[in-house]
Amino acid sequence: MVSLAPVLDTDGVRLTVEDAVATVTLTLPAKRNAQSPALWRALAEAGRRLPGTVRVVVVRGEGTSFSAGLDRRAFTPEGFDGEPSFTDLARSTDADLDAAIAGYQDGFVWLRRPDLVTIAAVQGHAIGAGFQLALACDLRVVASDVQFAMRETSLGLVPDLTGTHPLVGLVGYARALEICATGRTVHADEADRTGLANLVVAPEDLAAAANDLAAALLAAPRDALIETKALLQGATDRTFEAQRTAERAAQARRLRDLAGVGD
Repeated sequence: MVSLAPVLDTDGVRLTVEDAVATVTLTLPAKRNAQSPALWRALAEAGRRLPGTVRVVVVRGEGTSFSAGLDRRAFTPEGFDGEPSFTDLARSTDADLDAAIAGYQDGFVWLRRPDLVTIAAVQGHAIGAGFQLALACDLRVVASDVQFAMRETSLGLVPDLTGTHPLVGLVGYARALEICATGRTVHADEADRTGLANLVVAPEDLAAAANDLAAALLAAPRDALIETKALLQGATDRTFEAQRTAERAAQARRLRDLAGVGD
């Protein structure tokens, strides 16, 4: 399937599809792709609009920054036009506040779908919500000028856009705590060394590197890749024996499918 026109282009998010690869682009370069509730809703809608033929999703940002984080209007008394301010949210009921934050998270959660492999192509600033968007993806290809930082704690908040779990999984508890608590910048060399980045390239090579990785992922049969992703995603939560069992079950499904004797 080839989409000549965007499948979605609204509120700072554009979704395009070419065959089995979808590209989600943040389209607010003048604001360094600052994020807002409207942008998060658009991200969630991009996930809902994905055709079933898509196997790989590349997330990128226009301009010199991937995403500099939450739009600063969120911290003003009036907030965003047509949106509840932080003060309004704080005064809402527990259930309403929880539902609002869960709705924001929906823009990030779908990037972990088991039938997709997602790649963040990250350049320049990836701060706060931008860092968490990169962490929502399975893989990260980063430019040598990347600047990751988790600034929420410094602002009296916590990272709540699903970034804490993958951050601890990638760099470990102690380093994750230090990164979040200090709000310091993580540059490309540290991202490469600690596993935050799968690949570091020159800024001018970022798009090509992400495309090359997408092509390499598509070379594997879809069902085998889905089974492998599921095994790896669940590995840290299973005992060794449980993981062995999961491997056997997955391999049995693959063998029967290849032999044409599956259900």
